[in-house]
Amino acid sequence: MRSFPVKLPSGIRYWTVIDDNLRTVPVADAYLRYVRFGRDDAESTTKSYAGAVALYLTWCGLAHLDWRTAADRLGTFILWLRHTPSECGRPGASVVLAGPGADAARGPRRINAVLAAVRGFLTFAVDQGEAPRDALRQLYELADSRSLPAEARGEDGAWRLRMRARHRVQVAKSRPDRASDQEAVALLRACRSARDRLLVLVLCRAGLRRSEAVGLRREDIHFLPDSSGLGCDFPGSHLHVVRRDNVNGAWAKSRHSRTVPVDRLVVQAHDQYVLERAGVPDAAGSDFVFVNLFRPPVGAPMKPGAVNDLFVALRGRAGVDRRVPPHALRHAFASNVLDAGGALDEVQDLLGHASIGSTQVYAHPAPERLRQAVERVPSPRLRADGKDAQ
Repeated sequence: MRSFPVKLPSGIRYWTVIDDNLRTVPVADAYLRYVRFGRDDAESTTKSYAGAVALYLTWCGLAHLDWRTAADRLGTFILWLRHTPSECGRPGASVVLAGPGADAARGPRRINAVLAAVRGFLTFAVDQGEAPRDALRQLYELADSRSLPAEARGEDGAWRLRMRARHRVQVAKSRPDRASDQEAVALLRACRSARDRLLVLVLCRAGLRRSEAVGLRREDIHFLPDSSGLGCDFPGSHLHVVRRDNVNGAWAKSRHSRTVPVDRLVVQAHDQYVLERAGVPDAAGSDFVFVNLFRPPVGAPMKPGAVNDLFVALRGRAGVDRRVPPHALRHAFASNVLDAGGALDEVQDLLGHASIGSTQVYAHPAPERLRQAVERVPSPRLRADGKDAQ
């Protein structure tokens, strides 16, 4: 079993699961089409889900289990995921499983992502009559709302029952890293083109995701003091993040469009890029903002993976020792807005988060801000005789 990309005549793509005879697995294909078209999720989501479902079906085949009733054995599946490389189970594969003390093949986060996709697949199969309803009891247990964060309990704080997944791997809590201002400046100075400088600035000064950046169209750029002539009443220079099916695979995560104000640094970088792009005739016909200028196919929109490649090159030229992915600049943007006095709900709107709980993950107070918070605490008052007040 393995995942496989499918391109429809309309040009829309999704991922499915095929068996060793290169035939699609019908129920898996139906589930993945539902994810892509019924829920309007991204192609990348179906890619991740297809890989997870393929792993589950592979494990069932190796363990001689019926996938419809194997939900009660997910604990064994977790163990298999932790220690079995992805190549195991493929035709002609010769894999020796890791013994005690060896590094795990998959980490807790990846295992939980696989389990989430498998739960969705089996729940869909139950709903379609492809699997028995008893499978749901093996997947979920009843729990109460007291274990939820306060923000998720509802305004009335009432006690409620909910379904909780039975199988989940504990993940050590760690705060996602942000790029420092020094690293952002170093990456910016390492850019060799106006296009790359604009891309870095859009990530670190507007907080866009990499797919949102390379999915921008020219019509989304409103770098004018007054955009009312364009039918937009948002004041000042700004850009619009809109979800679309793009030929380069770029996909805005949120279904809701958002407007992001930009400063003069981004506007100036865009002006320089427009001049640079005007010198490449093959790029004139593309409606995408970020296009290939220096390698074929010239004029084609940049792909999200190309942004990762660019950052690897920038980090090497800048002499940055640690890994700084594009998303670290989004964290830096959110933290800088908060450090400058911005409110959490303002950052939520700028980042396009549906839940403010997601925004809190992006809050990385600068060390100076933490120091100032401690120093604002008043010292104990002293008595006249020099002893501490009781």
